Amino acid sequence: MAKPAVLLARAVFPEILQLLQEHFDLRHNQADEAWTPQQLAARLQGCTGAFTTGSERIDAALLDACPQLKVCANMAVGFNNFDLKAMTAHGVLGTNTPDVLTETTADFGFALLMATARRISESEHFLRAGRWDRWRYDMFAGAEVHGTTLGILGMGRIGQGIARRGAHGFGMKVVYHNRSRLPPELEADCRATYVGKDELLRTADHLVLVLPYSAESHHAMGAAELALMKPTATLVNIARGGIVDDAALAAALRDKRIAAAGLDVFEGEPKVHPDLLQVPNVVLTPHIASATITTRMAMARLAADNLIGFLVHGKPLTPLNPEVLGGS
Repeated sequence: MAKPAVLLARAVFPEILQLLQEHFDLRHNQADEAWTPQQLAARLQGCTGAFTTGSERIDAALLDACPQLKVCANMAVGFNNFDLKAMTAHGVLGTNTPDVLTETTADFGFALLMATARRISESEHFLRAGRWDRWRYDMFAGAEVHGTTLGILGMGRIGQGIARRGAHGFGMKVVYHNRSRLPPELEADCRATYVGKDELLRTADHLVLVLPYSAESHHAMGAAELALMKPTATLVNIARGGIVDDAALAAALRDKRIAAAGLDVFEGEPKVHPDLLQVPNVVLTPHIASATITTRMAMARLAADNLIGFLVHGKPLTPLNPEVLGGS
């Protein structure tokens, strides 16, 4: 019996490549070439499955061009690269990789908060440029973290992890806003208080964004929202590009309407808004919040297991649109 044809759209760990080759007629991209949507569609011809990352857009146009496609397994917890409505209409299953990256991403979110508040990148650039020649009482004096108010916009698993780190590790008062309030036992575990969005923005000393991207959350942090924040506050985005209006944020940083920002995600990434590159009070990292070897391997393994589970055993592990399964 012929093996199902699967496209591996990006480079991946050799162990995962070998695993996929055991089960599928695999077309891979270990050279990690960047493909246009047309090139992706061409390489998907004849494939019933695809191993994707957030870089590959799966939309109606691609699905129309690839009628044999049955499943796309994303190596990410986010799936804004999937037009899930179109995928469901075409009978194509989408899967993601929840849970395996929660704690690692929460670690990074808090690390980025610390680097932003304490001006670590800014001071390192100063030192590397050979400009450090004496001590000053106010040299790179940043914002206090311990005992301050931590605001979290989006209180899923990662948001809860950040809340626990702030509350239990740094004695922070935690406030949050979410589409729905957490159960009392989870609020107690996180020592977190639910507030309205405007109150969250006004009261947070450090605001962390961990909400999923959607049409509704596009520019959830724009000029009006930034204007509500304290001039001493910091903002950290480890969610998705597009949740923050990067141009408005750059202007707020330039004009010191907020103190600093830490960004791991950007609108139109890997491009970065040029104004963000011109302000010193921002820490910039290239979408690496989940980047430990252990976690990225677990993400890749779960994506592979979703393909194997669906195409070989008929049981994907983490389906995003399980209604497709009911109709199969």
